[in-house]
Parts: sequence; structure tokens; C-alpha cells
Amino acid sequence: PCRSVLTVACEQTEVLLFDPISSKHIKTLSEAHEDCVNNIRFLDNRLFATCSDDTTIALWDLRKLNTKVCTLHGHTSWVKNIEYDTNTRLLVTSGFDGNVIIWDTNRCTEDGCPHKKFFHTRFLMRMRLTPDCSKMLISTSSGYLLILHDLDLNKSLEVGSYPILRARRTTTSSSDITSSGSSGPRAVGSPCHQNDSGLLSEKHMSRSSQREGGSPRNSLEVLTPEVPGERDRGNCITSLQLHPKGWATLLRCSSNTDDQEWTCVYEFQEGAPVRPVSPRCSLRLTHCIEEANVGRGYIKELCFSPDGRMISSPHGFGIRLLGFDAHCSELVDCLPKEASPLKEIRSLYSHNDVVLTTKFSPTHCQIASGCLSGRVSLYQPKF
Repeated sequence: PCRSVLTVACEQTEVLLFDPISSKHIKTLSEAHEDCVNNIRFLDNRLFATCSDDTTIALWDLRKLNTKVCTLHGHTSWVKNIEYDTNTRLLVTSGFDGNVIIWDTNRCTEDGCPHKKFFHTRFLMRMRLTPDCSKMLISTSSGYLLILHDLDLNKSLEVGSYPILRARRTTTSSSDITSSGSSGPRAVGSPCHQNDSGLLSEKHMSRSSQREGGSPRNSLEVLTPEVPGERDRGNCITSLQLHPKGWATLLRCSSNTDDQEWTCVYEFQEGAPVRPVSPRCSLRLTHCIEEANVGRGYIKELCFSPDGRMISSPHGFGIRLLGFDAHCSELVDCLPKEASPLKEIRSLYSHNDVVLTTKFSPTHCQIASGCLSGRVSLYQPKF
């Protein structure tokens, strides 16, 4: 958070630490895990968590990197995502076992933290919390996007114990759906998507009645986001990010046939439902752009800038900086009536392999990118 350390998750068992200003190597955690390291999340300026294909999460302290603070056991397959609620100090993780697990870091010991399974769905790819932790978004390899509204992390959700909002497309012309149908596409290397539990059992509820009538929290909305190139071929939502001000969500999608890849921005919509028996669709496609579609089978992680005005997106052997218009305006100041192309502000190419991840510094004008061969590049604009 204070931008003093750049951490890098590696395909093998390593975590690398750098000084992002001087580019100097600080330390290598050579055996951070027993398998590929997938994600790193700072809880504060010294404590951070890592997750791995070895099914565990590890907590680390920057002041004492020779040993882990503790190792967390609870997932049964590859752990891919870490979120953190700073208000409750609850750690939230998700994996290819389909589980979202809550960890109470308030009661952390050397043996781990108390934990509970919060939610389960098949084909789970990514999970995110909105900045105010009022919503949880979950993307799936079968093209669905799940939104838990009025989020309460202290309440575990067993199948059928949460109110289900009608599943809808983000376009008004498509019909509602009430079951997940066929298994859909799988992400490469994610066999644990076989786990299944019935997800979509419909209840007629409106978003407005939830809030005005004080209905139970954690109401679930299931969407099939509109993707420009998808048409009838289906898509896999591989990457999921949230606008830093909670205005929108950013998705990276690939087609079922794996021949197209898109970056899409969806605005959060609030207000009265479209019909009394069906809630208003929470998301509207505002901007999109087709990607290079190289490095098939690998997930490319994109991101918003800290102010939300720009998007950094892996593009072949480099990254593209994208804006909502050519002037890098705020999203709310340039919302189109219909979906519009994202504007390419600058392309940066310094890698000799496919770029898989990119990240803005939270406090400085600096961008990092990492490619499949292991090279990390740092960029700083010149004024």
C-alpha cells in the first residue's frame, strides 16, 4: 500500500521482492509454497498473504521473511484469489474447488486462523470485493458473473440459504435463465471445476424490496455479461477487477472457441427494477476492446489505475494503456449511451514473451508488467 515493495508471484514456488523505485532486488522467498504461486495481497504495510496451487495460503511479515507467520489450510484445490476486508480484518480466498473461504485474522496463531466456507459455486475463476465491501463478485469459466448484494461476510451461505435474484443477461433482449445448463468451457488446467452444487433456484425478489423491506442480506444476482464478439459461442470470464471508486467492473473474456479475447467495462446500475418480478440488471456494458489473443490457455490479469481513469491491459508481448476517451476522463464524465471502444493511449513493449500481468503503483506514476519467461518491467512516464 505504501509502494515501498513490489512483490512478484512466480510459476514455480518463488516469491520475489523488489524496490520499485531503484529496481533493486530485495529478497527471494525460494520455497514460499510447494507449487505455483498465484496471487499476493497486502493486508497492511507489513503483512501480506500469498496463495498457491498447493491449496494453501501463507501469511508473511516484511520484518521477518525467513519464516511464514502461518500457513492456512482449508481449500482442496488450487487457490487463485485473495481479498481482504479492512473493516472486519477478514481474509477472503477463492479457489478452483469452487469455494470462497473466510479467515479470521483477528484470531491468527502459528497454527493458522479460524475459517469457514462462505460460498460455493462450480466453474469459479475469480472473486472480488467492491472497495466498500458491500458486494462480492464472482466470475466463472462458464460465462456467468455472480453478484452478492448487501454483503455480510459473517453469515455463511449454504446452497439454497440465500435469496436468488433472477439470472439475466446484461442486454434487455435476452430471456431470463433459471438453470446453469451445460457445463460450459473450462479454464486450461482447472480440473477441479468438476465440483458442483445446484446454484440457480429462483425466487421472485426485487432489488428495491430488498432494501426497503429489510430482506436478508447476501442476495445473489446471476448475470451473463454481454461480450461483443461472443454472440452464440459462449465465453469464459478469466480476469475480474473492480474500479477503485466502485463505479464499474473490468472483465477479460475469451470465447468458447478460444479465437477471440475481449476487455470489457461494465457500469454498476442502481435503482428500481425493470419489472416487479425481476430486478434491474446491475451491470451495463459501457466500453470494450478486442485483445491480441496470444498465449492461449494463460490468464492475463489487467487493472485500473489508482484514480480509475486508465486501464493497463496485457497485449501480446507488452501492455496497452486504455482510457474511456482520448483525454483519460473519469468514467462518469464520458458514459456513452451505447457500448463504445476503449481508447488506446499508449502501447509499451519491452518483453520477449507473453505478458500475463500488469499493475499500477498505488501512489506513484509507475506501472509494472510481468511476462511468461519471468521478466519484470517497470515503466515511469516522462512529462
